[in-house]
Amino acid sequence: MRLRFAWQPVLALALLILASFFPSMTMGALDAEANPTATVQVPFDGTSTLISLLLAAGAILSLVRLPKTAEALILLVASFGAAWMLVSGISGAEGSALAPFFLKLAASWFLAWRAASVLSNLSPISASARTLLRLLVPALFGAWVLILWEAIVRGAGVPFILLPPPSAIGLRLVSSVPTLWADVNQTIFKSVIAGYVAGCGLGFGAAVLADRYGFLRRGLLPIGNMVSALPIIGVAPILVNLLGFDWQSKAAVVIVMTFFPMLVNTIAGLSASGHMERDLMRTYASNYWQTLLKLRLPAAMPFIFNALKINSTLALIGAIVAEFFGTPVVGMGFRISTEVGRMNIDMVWAEIAVAALVGSLFYGGLALAERAVTFWHPSVRGG
Repeated sequence: MRLRFAWQPVLALALLILASFFPSMTMGALDAEANPTATVQVPFDGTSTLISLLLAAGAILSLVRLPKTAEALILLVASFGAAWMLVSGISGAEGSALAPFFLKLAASWFLAWRAASVLSNLSPISASARTLLRLLVPALFGAWVLILWEAIVRGAGVPFILLPPPSAIGLRLVSSVPTLWADVNQTIFKSVIAGYVAGCGLGFGAAVLADRYGFLRRGLLPIGNMVSALPIIGVAPILVNLLGFDWQSKAAVVIVMTFFPMLVNTIAGLSASGHMERDLMRTYASNYWQTLLKLRLPAAMPFIFNALKINSTLALIGAIVAEFFGTPVVGMGFRISTEVGRMNIDMVWAEIAVAALVGSLFYGGLALAERAVTFWHPSVRGG
């Protein structure tokens, strides 16, 4: 039997050996041993050894020269199975975890790390399998962020009012769907989309005019640099006082935040085409607008999409922050500021999770559109 070296399984085995020197994983088990006649809840009653055996088996099999697909599957079963038993065992006994609990949690994490490394090095034949792997590895990382969050918060006994675990946030999400939908409708579908479209459109139009007329470029770029340095915390209340508390003032904040990134990136992109290509267009007797449409705008598309992706996050941040300074009794920023005052931190995290999901979908859609439009660019062809 041939073996191979991988530091993650070796470190996981070392952590398991270290955990075996401790008498118990939780304080409840110690209390039960000290006073056998008392009624004491014992977390991990009978499962502590099973967790250790599962992790040890996964680590040892990972060191054997198995096929990479089989190794990844074994590691995933061992790491997720142990993590599930750790989290379910500590639920209801928060704050009672001792050092072995965290050592075994770290061992599970190292096995999952090894699984992600193995999956990243696979060379699938079909395009669908490659796409699946591209999605699977980030999904594994995100899942383990949530697992570690849940286990550490419950194991260390962090008060839920300070940092709720993901399970509590998920329950709040499910129970507050109508409220969250109303907030998304107010913030995203009114303020963000209107401001984003207007800001990016105005920035693009101004960039084309600035490229055509040099005096506009010399005048707008310094103003753009100055406005981009203005703190949103100061601009937002001014615009809210000027335009009212409804979504129009938040859209105005989004316009201010998205206009100049689009302006600067588009101007830079319109200068990206080479002299040889421009000379070729001149030999064809092309005028400015023909050269712009057929050469310079296609060459500027990577810069334009960079601005669109940057603005997708700026728009969401701008609208939410602007709602802190006055809004109808609905909206993501309003909900966050209100629920913080009520100490409903799980609702605050639910709003943050929804905002992160919407922002990720928005950014991902723009990235897919960029790949379709700029398929000729080396960065896309190399991907």
